[in-house]
Amino acid sequence: MPEGYEPRYAKMYRDVVVPGMMEKFKYTNPMMVPGLDKVVINMGVGEAVNDTRKVQSAVKDLTLIAGQQPVVTRAKNSIAGFKVRENMPIGAKVTLRRQRMFEFLDRFVTIALPRVKDFRGLNPKSFDGRGNFATGIKEHLVFPEIIYDRVDQVWGMDIIVATNAKTDEEAREMLKLFNFPFRDSSAKN
Repeated sequence: MPEGYEPRYAKMYRDVVVPGMMEKFKYTNPMMVPGLDKVVINMGVGEAVNDTRKVQSAVKDLTLIAGQQPVVTRAKNSIAGFKVRENMPIGAKVTLRRQRMFEFLDRFVTIALPRVKDFRGLNPKSFDGRGNFATGIKEHLVFPEIIYDRVDQVWGMDIIVATNAKTDEEAREMLKLFNFPFRDSSAKN
């Protein structure tokens, strides 16, 4: 990325999120406002048991989506019922921080989520009690970096947004200010 470049969501944090959080939670100092720590993207590849090339395909697609090289995750234990052996490659994950994190969140919220079929909003209860948010999508094809004709398999992925907020309420409000499309909590599912 060019020197002096600032991602759109980094500007949004400074110009929209910080003032909005200070007003809502009555912070006296901008440094008290919680921020985003990292985004972890995980792809589990169940079919890797039969074909290890599937993991390489998932790694290639995740590299395109995240903009950096993921690590291959390996099985910790052998599970005979699933034909999984210890240390067998079973997925890929990548951790994004700083500029890449903001760039990914921008594409996730503004491009990928609107392309999800039958999308009704993110679950506002998907927080872990310490201000971290987790969600999953069923098809990685919703990202613009993935060319549909070159995909040999459709993968699901988990996306975890780690914040340094002390409560889920603070984290939820911060993500709402980032335009995360949470569904109405009164609606079912």
